[in-house]
Amino acid sequence: MIIDSVQAVLFDLDGTLIDSAPDLAGAANELRGVHGLPELPFERFRPMVGSGARGMIGVAFDVGPDDARFVPLRDAFLDRYEQRMTRETRVFAAVLPLLDALDRLGHPWGVVTNKATRFTEPLVRSLALDQRARTVIAGDTTAHSKPHPAPLLEAARRVGLEPSQCIYVGDDLRDVQAGHAAGMTTVVAGWGYLGAGEPIEAWGAEYIIKTPSELLNLLGLA
Repeated sequence: MIIDSVQAVLFDLDGTLIDSAPDLAGAANELRGVHGLPELPFERFRPMVGSGARGMIGVAFDVGPDDARFVPLRDAFLDRYEQRMTRETRVFAAVLPLLDALDRLGHPWGVVTNKATRFTEPLVRSLALDQRARTVIAGDTTAHSKPHPAPLLEAARRVGLEPSQCIYVGDDLRDVQAGHAAGMTTVVAGWGYLGAGEPIEAWGAEYIIKTPSELLNLLGLA
């Protein structure tokens, strides 16, 4: 099946374009060390990367946002992450040919993430994605973050297209919710972090793809 009338692809960042889990988990384990706790296995952290600092603190310390310890732990985690966020993070190897193909075909693409500009800009720059993406929308670019549609609507505006002419590819339920709220076709990146909640088939996305190359088939560009 080919998606008709799509003129731009918008991607989530963590877990969709880039594998940032090693640095996020590393920062969380470093913070555990500060508190005299042993490291946890990487596999415990990976599914929760899509939940950002909240997910990492939840795994590392079993502390949620309603706990008085959460804010100081979150702030300490973010400071540690900022110091090491480009150490092990890479664009997914299978994503690189997809981006190369989109660039070669002149098919615009952009990034919409809930990651704050404080982290997004240096990270995207370190991976040379800033040279290629038509637009990069961070979690604080607009007044709201996903699952609110505002970031996706702003991305469509910046690429000069109607939301219906864009698809949004992500690896979290909030990505699907935001895409639908913005009037975009949604695609779940099955190689991503995907969380630990309900199965991705229940998210309501129009498409689920297991590999990045499948997106080219959906767009009729393969």
